[in-house]
Amino acid sequence: MTNRDHELDVLSRGLDQAAALLDSVGDVDLASATPCHDWTTAELVDHLAASPSKFAQMVRGDEVDWSAPTPHVGDDRADVFRAGSDELRAAWDAVGEGDAPISPDMQSAEFAVHTYDLAMALGRPTTELDAELAERGLAFLQDNLTPDNRGAAFLPEQAAPEGADAYQRIAAFAGRTVTPDS
Repeated sequence: MTNRDHELDVLSRGLDQAAALLDSVGDVDLASATPCHDWTTAELVDHLAASPSKFAQMVRGDEVDWSAPTPHVGDDRADVFRAGSDELRAAWDAVGEGDAPISPDMQSAEFAVHTYDLAMALGRPTTELDAELAERGLAFLQDNLTPDNRGAAFLPEQAAPEGADAYQRIAAFAGRTVTPDS
C-alpha cells in the first residue's frame, strides 16, 4: 500500500464516520450551537454535506468558491453527504498519484475538525472516533497552517487540555476552545 493509498483509506474512514454522525442528527438538534465560528448545527450540517462534492471539484482541478452560500439540506443530509463522498472517492480514483492539486490529508483535517464540531453539538464523545483521521489531519495543519495564513476560517490556536484526545487537539489547533470534558 502506498502512502497515498493509506491517506485515502484514512479519508474514506473519516467520510464514513461523518456520515454515521450525520445520520444521528435530528431536527431538534439543528438549532444547537457548535464550536465552529458561531454556526448552528444546521449551518454546520449544510457545510459538511456540501464539502465532499466541493473537494471532488478541487481534486479534479476545478475552482471552488468556499465563500458562496451553502445550500440547505433537509432530512436527507447523510444521503447528500454520502453521494458527495462517492463523488470524492471517484475523483481520487481518477487522478494519478501526485496529480491532484490538494492532499487527502488536507481533506482529513477538514472532516476531523467538523466531525469534532458535530460531535460536540450532539453531546457525543470523541473518544470513539477514528483517531488516525484526526492525527493525520492535525499533522497536515501543523505543517501548513501558520498564524499568517489562518484567514477567516481558523481562529488562533488554542491550548488543548492535558490528556486531550486527537480530536480535541486538532480542534484546539483549529481555534476551537476545548475543555477537558469536551
